Amino acid sequence: MDILLPMLAMIILTAAVSMLLLATRLPLIIRHFGHLQGAMHSDELRPKLSPRMRFITDNYNHLFEQPVLFYALVVYLNLSDTADVLQVQMAWLYVASRAIHSLIHLTNNNVSARALTFVISMIILIAMILRAGLALLIS
Repeated sequence: MDILLPMLAMIILTAAVSMLLLATRLPLIIRHFGHLQGAMHSDELRPKLSPRMRFITDNYNHLFEQPVLFYALVVYLNLSDTADVLQVQMAWLYVASRAIHSLIHLTNNNVSARALTFVISMIILIAMILRAGLALLIS
């Protein structure tokens, strides 16, 4: 019952999206090297990007938002030795929902489907946090 394995899976997902971002941006950086000042502010650059490149950038950013709570919680559960089977199962469900969210975001970007996976992942994460808090109160 290793709570760190779902965290590693989340890190791998983030690394995969990072590599996709690099693969799509590096050719542009090389092509325009020396003339990159127009990319100084992302809000000015974003309208110039294709929808596909914006999807990748947005998904990359999303993987550094809500999942930060997941990482902190998993570290807490591991250090406090309070991860039980249900917490590990919920952690895997969280990672699966975030992977589905990324898949949707990086392909057809159906916002309704993406929003549903976001809500599901947030509910799972909140349930994990509440269980950790209850375990602390009970002990």
